[in-house]
Formats: sequence, structure tokens, C-alpha cells
Amino acid sequence: MKITDARVIVCSPGRNFVTLKITTEDGIYGLGDATLNGRELAVVSYLRDHVVPLLIGRDARRIEDLWQYLYKGAYWRRGPVTMTAIGAVDVALWDILGKAANMPVYRLLGGASREGVLVYGHANGTTIDETTDAVADYIRLGYRAVRAQSGVPGLTTTYGVGRGTMYYEPAQKGMPEEATWSTERYLTAVPPLFARLRETFGPDLHLLHDAHHRLTPIEAARLGKDLEPHRLFWLEDVVPAELQESFRLIRQHTTTPLAVGEVFGSIHDCELLIREHLIDYIRATVVHAGGLTHLRKIANLAEIHHVRTGCHGATDLSPVCMAAALHFDLSVHNFGIQEYMRHTDETDRVFPHHYRFEDGLMHPGEAPGLGVDIDEILAAKYPYERAYLPTNRKEDGTVHSW
Repeated sequence: MKITDARVIVCSPGRNFVTLKITTEDGIYGLGDATLNGRELAVVSYLRDHVVPLLIGRDARRIEDLWQYLYKGAYWRRGPVTMTAIGAVDVALWDILGKAANMPVYRLLGGASREGVLVYGHANGTTIDETTDAVADYIRLGYRAVRAQSGVPGLTTTYGVGRGTMYYEPAQKGMPEEATWSTERYLTAVPPLFARLRETFGPDLHLLHDAHHRLTPIEAARLGKDLEPHRLFWLEDVVPAELQESFRLIRQHTTTPLAVGEVFGSIHDCELLIREHLIDYIRATVVHAGGLTHLRKIANLAEIHHVRTGCHGATDLSPVCMAAALHFDLSVHNFGIQEYMRHTDETDRVFPHHYRFEDGLMHPGEAPGLGVDIDEILAAKYPYERAYLPTNRKEDGTVHSW
């Protein structure tokens, strides 16, 4: 089953997506998501100029071998551009293998470990009242878990508070927006939000919150301790995780479950966190962590250390990646939860798919392969538009983690 063609497709049906389409001599093709938010064209070049020429003529069934070839053969290992490109190739090959076997990918990964995949939605508002109303909306839709973010008094913008409903897209066309940040204001504002949510919705609803890498370890420990009475499902990305050892201090001071990893590219980024039991959920995702092949290795390491998965699933991951994540989630034993941000109608039309949402759970469907396709004619009507994620500055002007 030799690879005869590989093409990179760039489109922007509401936001930018990069898709790799690999075709074999049998006429079977597979899709892989290669979207890297705000740096999409870097991955496009990496694939077109450096990876695609290496794929032609190779056996599409040798997935592990091709993964190692692209990872070790380049000498320059890891990094978000490299791992996103490798992830796109890997997922496309799994898609091809599933179609060739006439089976959904999750069956190739060992079959279903559960009947459906627990997902959480994003509720937000500029005030606690608005966020409470948004949580209620998600409950009415059948969600069993909700991430809650609210505006911070005194700040004009706050991470997680979107401009629309049902999905949050932070990337904006043109030059990056500069937001103003105050950790002190934030730490004061968050505990009352969750006090209200618990009082309103009771103990059974799973509540999550994202600090988005903005705190120091001791600030994160304080927030986790303040939130303990409200029993969060998890507190996400409290500090930049390049210094994995920093989680030791946080862990000493709070029992609030910790999640991290959406910017991780490999098992080396989370090995210490997992081995020392410093986190409860690993959030590495299919596209940025080298595809299904490598993400399964991360999950296997996590399982023996009682760490569960919680894959990133924002709108900057196309339906191709969402489908791949759901196949992974359904099959892996130590699954925890899946982030699910709904795409725009334009995106769903460009990427028709078989995955579905019912009663707080999702399923990837039974179609062979990933169960997602791309309408290339429609995609061509949405050309790439440069867009950036925001940047962040403290009130005194110092650049801060966004």
C-alpha cells in the first residue's frame, strides 16, 4: 500500500485550518489535522517542503516506522511545528488503515473501553450572573461537565470569556490583541464564581476551570486551596509547565485535581509530572503531540501512575483532530474527559463527520477510518487569513503569559 500523493490543504471557514491528505496506490486516502494556532503556515512549509517528499513511495501501513523516521531522521527533534507535522502524517495513516480494514480507528486501537466519551463545554460571561446562566444553558443541552470562566472586575478582557455563544475562539484576524492582566484581581474573583455555581447547581455537576498558565506556583497553590470546598473536577494549566518541578510545591498545598499539557509535544514534556504523581490529568492532544501513535504512549505511561487523559479540544483543532481524539478517548483505558468546543456551521460543512453528541457523551461513529472527510471545493472558498492569538501584559506593562 504505497503512498503516491500527499497534499496540504489550507482553508479558513471561520478560522484557519491546515489539513494533510495522503493517498495510496489503492486510491485510499487519509486525513490528518496540522493546525498550529497562529503559526499555521510554518507547519504548511514544514510539510510541503520537507515531509511530503519523504512520504512518496513508502508503505502507508508501517505507521510506527514512519513515525520514528520522521522524528529521529530529522535530527532536530520535538518542537510544536515538527510534532504537529508528524501528528498530521500519523493520523492520516491511521485513517487509511481503518478504511483499508473497513473498521473505525478505535477498533484498531483495541476496541471500545466505554459506551461513550464524557465531554465538557465552555460556559462564560462577563459577570458571575452571566456565567451562571451560561452553565444552565449547557445543562439544558445535556452536558454533565462544564468549564466555567468569568470576567474579572477591573479588567477589560479575561481569558475564556468569548464574544459569542457555544464556542470560544480567541484567535483574531490581523495583528494580535494586547490584553491587560492582574493576578491579584483574578485570585479574588475566581472563588466567588465557584461558590455561586455550587450553590446553584449542587454537587453532581462536574465543574472545571482554566488558569491558562498565568500563575506562579505559590499563587496556584493558593487558588487550588481556595477552591477545595467547591470540589472542582480539575484546575487546568495553573503555571507554565516548562519547569515540571514547580508542580511539587503546588501539590504540597492543595488537593484540587490538576490538569496540564495542551501545549506539550511529547512524552518528555510530561514524564516527570506523571512519574511523580504531580498531576491528575494529562491534556496532550493528538495533533500537537505527534498523533495517535505517540499519544497512546503518553497514555500508557500515565495509566501506571493513576493519571487520566483529558485531551485538548478547542476550535483550533479541526473536526479531523476531534474525530481522532474521540477514537483515542473511546479506546484508552485511563480516559478522563474530553474538551469539546463546537465548530461553526461553516467548519462542519467543510469537514463532514460521523461523530455525534448525545446526553453529555460523544461517540466517533462506526464509519471506516476516522469518519471525517473534507469538501475541497467548499474549502477553496475559504482562503487563509492571517490571525493571531492575543498577547498579555500586566497592569504595569510587563509581558505576561497569555
